[in-house]
Amino acid sequence: MPNDERNLETIPDGALGLIPLESCKALGLKVDKYLVGWRESRQHQHESDPAFKGYRRDSYIISTSVPRFGTGEAKGVIKESVRGYDLYLMVDVTNYSLTYSVCGYENHMSPDDHYADLKRIIAAVGGKARRITVIIPFLYESRQHKRTARESLDCALALQELTAMGVDNIITFDAHDPRVQNAIPLKGFETVQPAYQFIKGILKEVSDLQIDADHMMIISPDEGGTNRAVYLANVLGLDMGMFYKRRDYSKIVDGRNPIVAHEFLGSSVEGKDVIIIDDMISSGESMIDVATELKKRKANRIFVVATFGLFTNGLDRFDKAVADGIIYKVVTTNLTYQTPELLSRPYYISCDMSKYIAYIIDTLNHDSSISDLLNPYDRIQRLVSKYKANQQ
Repeated sequence: MPNDERNLETIPDGALGLIPLESCKALGLKVDKYLVGWRESRQHQHESDPAFKGYRRDSYIISTSVPRFGTGEAKGVIKESVRGYDLYLMVDVTNYSLTYSVCGYENHMSPDDHYADLKRIIAAVGGKARRITVIIPFLYESRQHKRTARESLDCALALQELTAMGVDNIITFDAHDPRVQNAIPLKGFETVQPAYQFIKGILKEVSDLQIDADHMMIISPDEGGTNRAVYLANVLGLDMGMFYKRRDYSKIVDGRNPIVAHEFLGSSVEGKDVIIIDDMISSGESMIDVATELKKRKANRIFVVATFGLFTNGLDRFDKAVADGIIYKVVTTNLTYQTPELLSRPYYISCDMSKYIAYIIDTLNHDSSISDLLNPYDRIQRLVSKYKANQQ
């Protein structure tokens, strides 16, 4: 997508301020670099207008910190004025690489710690900003999105808490269940799909794909993820299949009913390249089981694609699956923390989301619609057409 020129004549909704928390610092720096480059090259006829004051800067990042006391308690500090700013806070609640000291003991930061730090920075703003948008790629507690027994509804509570603190918009990626936005019906909530970045990453790394229904297929690993698989299959003109998990509801292991078997619904996958798409790879057990079942059905190359690569049980099982020829490539985004070990794997494809986030921030700061950014159909079609043309 070329730089979006439609923004040029709309007045920004306050000076742009970007606050990537420590958990999201690397991604925030990339986003900032795009914003600086675009705004430096733009030619505005209203450059002298007070509404465009501070439009061009060397960096849009607002300096903040979250110092901690010896007990592990903390406070949020903003080191410069944000009065009248249009603020965009970025946080990765899954970044377990960060640590802090508690009474001399090293403690790894949990999602609860990151969420608490986000609230501290919002509290430090003190209501002085013109507007606050929180970009939280992996939605905090999104896996606890519905009540099935006497249990808490953590995600809905968090959304209500953030909006009560003055947050106007919440932007997340591939929410586990988008209906959780019903908890805050009067506030902005966007769940963004990285379908274009997935296709771009795969086509860049693999040059011999035949993108048609005879040679390729999209698979959902469970019934909950069929929407994203249906969308991708329709956009690419492919067939779609799905697995459903047969569970043992008589017992609970690690907080869930154990999976007894994966049952497949769909046409033949024999000889076809297959893309298994889901919202996250947690332990990876489910994805590898599905890939194994597809191999039993004589599928060709298998691409495991997910928005969030958490790999909570490490990479050993994926290394073995690749070595055994079950999985060909693993594709995730850089929206969550990526270990050096993961980035070093030859089978891993990382999809950079920083430019996409920068487009969203730039557009929202100008109070323009992001509808076309949320629907990547045309961009995917152009990408696939160019890929096929280069194969001829």
